Amino acid sequence: MKNLLKGAGIVLLLSGGSALANDSVLAEIAKPQQWAIQTGDYANSRYSTLDQINKDNVKDLRVAWTFSTGVLRGHEGSPLVIGDVMYVHTPFPNNVFALDLNDSGKILWRYAPQQDPNVIAVMCCDTVNRGLAYADGMILMHQADTTLVALDAKTGAVKWSVKTGDPAIGETNTATVLPVKDKVIVGVSGGEYGVRGRVTAYALADGKEVWKAYSTGPDAEMLVDPEKTMVLGKPIGADSSLKSWEGDQWKIGGGTTWGWYSYDPDLNLIYYGTGNPSTWNPSQRPGDNKWSMTIMARDADTGMAKWFYQMTPHDEWDYDGINEMILTNQQIDGKDRKLLTHFDRNGLGYTLDRETGELLVAEKFDPKVNWTTGVDMDPASETYGRPAVVAQYSTQQNGEDENSTGICPAALGSKDQQPAAFSPKTGLFYVPTNHVCMDYEPFRVAYTAGQPYVGATLSMFPAPDSHGGMGNFIAWDNTTGTIKWSLPEQFSVWSGALATAGDVVFYGTLEGYLKAVDANTGAELYKFKTPSGIIGNVMTYEHGGKQYVGILSGVGGWAGIGLAAGLTNPNDGLGAVGGYAALSDYTELGGQLTVFELPGAPSGG
Repeated sequence: MKNLLKGAGIVLLLSGGSALANDSVLAEIAKPQQWAIQTGDYANSRYSTLDQINKDNVKDLRVAWTFSTGVLRGHEGSPLVIGDVMYVHTPFPNNVFALDLNDSGKILWRYAPQQDPNVIAVMCCDTVNRGLAYADGMILMHQADTTLVALDAKTGAVKWSVKTGDPAIGETNTATVLPVKDKVIVGVSGGEYGVRGRVTAYALADGKEVWKAYSTGPDAEMLVDPEKTMVLGKPIGADSSLKSWEGDQWKIGGGTTWGWYSYDPDLNLIYYGTGNPSTWNPSQRPGDNKWSMTIMARDADTGMAKWFYQMTPHDEWDYDGINEMILTNQQIDGKDRKLLTHFDRNGLGYTLDRETGELLVAEKFDPKVNWTTGVDMDPASETYGRPAVVAQYSTQQNGEDENSTGICPAALGSKDQQPAAFSPKTGLFYVPTNHVCMDYEPFRVAYTAGQPYVGATLSMFPAPDSHGGMGNFIAWDNTTGTIKWSLPEQFSVWSGALATAGDVVFYGTLEGYLKAVDANTGAELYKFKTPSGIIGNVMTYEHGGKQYVGILSGVGGWAGIGLAAGLTNPNDGLGAVGGYAALSDYTELGGQLTVFELPGAPSGG
């Protein structure tokens, strides 16, 4: 019987090895009244032990208060709550507000960086930012222009700042950062501009660079040991990346790192995924294009890679591998395992042993996925761990200037960066998904620094022969690779989920609804329409003895880029404008935080 190690397992995962992790971060994460990190905890579980709001009373939720950010376009990420202060961020220009929860959300301080607006032109898919981080009394913001800034959490004063990239060559930032021990881990965006992906660790004390690990290129620059870095149980070997690219294509090969990061304090490993190889025209980059599209496990102190697993070798569809890695302690086949679960853009849900990188499960989490028949799970096979590509949907085999039609999923994936949640009570993952397919025509493109380096024309549409909508919200068993229940949605679910001990799961919709469903059955328990489409991530906290639920609304992101940027050509927005054209009938631009509560006095108050 494949039973979950309930409750205790995840608590030990989050609190164990405190001497190895940043004490301030662990201390704040351990307080369920707070929301101290974008992903809920280092394990990326997005689970709260608060249960004042539960499946029996969630129907009575009401709006407690709201806050306008003063900025339009896509609002991703969520606020943080540390003590009696809530910290709210915005899309470009990346303003930050500190709000006093003891005084009706009074603005204690604001940070308004002066960024060159030209950076907007080199941001791929809207001007989003996925949120702030907290460590050592500082609020950390990685701006669109790649300025990493540390702000005094009490005053908003700049303690230090450092430039991590160069927008002139297409390097930008949309992601949050991960504080670990005495460092902060930072990625880079810009795969559609030929940016070479990397992660960099900076010292929390002063912002000085500590280590840097590239996604592609020579072993020394990637921080890999040919004999000790493993892939599916075998040493990676010398020059593993260089041998998989033609010539110097790896230098502009993408593999950017704009997704989420997780951390296991006991193993002292950070986990993340790398993005698509550049260009989108696969004929211009023969080979497996390692190590784009890869799950990476690295030592937090040195950056040295312990293991890799490449999910989509020689990606032909822009299936970035940057989605979150969720860490759990569960049983598979009666054996306790330290697991990593990842829902990839390519439509496959992966479960691996996070200590060794062993591949345990790889199954479709949307039945309409058709580009592959599945992953070879036989360790003795020459193609072990590789997906079998269906020729009809291979943009490489069909060739340049040929339109490959009906590929599922579309380039934005069966799930993009919108993070899933895990409940240790049910043992299930709650996953916001896209139910979208595409036509894809690659063409030859030349690289020019700072200019788009895409090389494909796309159109997107709902998955055919289905419920007619473009999204589902699903519950997933990661030990068996099966969908337990699925809720159809008219548009992609582009909001991060939240699971709670009250047996409620929350998520938002592109039309603007905050929804609450039963964690066990998926039955809808509550919904409320906010002023704009939701692409933010639901969070919860407790203040004055009362539990609250918060969500940013403000339509945008890749799915909402047509509305956010005023685009009308169906092929614009890398194909998303046409696919989501109907969204304008349901919502409009906005930028608001909405906080919900139950009526009455705090429980026991």
